[in-house]
Amino acid sequence: MGGWSSFISVVRAFCLLHVTNNYLGTAVFLQTYGPSMLPTLNISGNLLLAERISTLTGKLRPGDVVILRSPESPRKIVCKRLIGMEGDQVTYVVDPMNSDRCQTVVVPKGHVWVEGDNIYASKDSRNFGAVPYGLLKGRVFWTVLPRKDFGSLAPKPK
Repeated sequence: MGGWSSFISVVRAFCLLHVTNNYLGTAVFLQTYGPSMLPTLNISGNLLLAERISTLTGKLRPGDVVILRSPESPRKIVCKRLIGMEGDQVTYVVDPMNSDRCQTVVVPKGHVWVEGDNIYASKDSRNFGAVPYGLLKGRVFWTVLPRKDFGSLAPKPK
């Protein structure tokens, strides 16, 4: 009888872990690939806390830092700033390294527009277009490591 009760306890623990990780929140060690989120995140990586409730309930808003599956490499998780929601009109600099020419797009239904904080070195919606909402995995709300950055990661005002 003792074997089954411990087996049931382990199964319950894994179920609780699964539900928490997939529907509530998670700790994410995000190794940033290049300087796209400078100065908000370090180039050498951060340990971040992300919650999934805002993503699942549609409560995200422009300015939030989000984690998402890369539309170009689906196995890779990236971190970007949410700039526009479906129906929003977004104006962006097409090639900030070479000109100040801007372009305006309307974010299509079921999509969001994401950009890195460092527009000079970021691969984001300016390169691959609007991202399907289903690729969003969570909203980052807290920086755990490095210690100097410990604290809330507040949305950037428009």
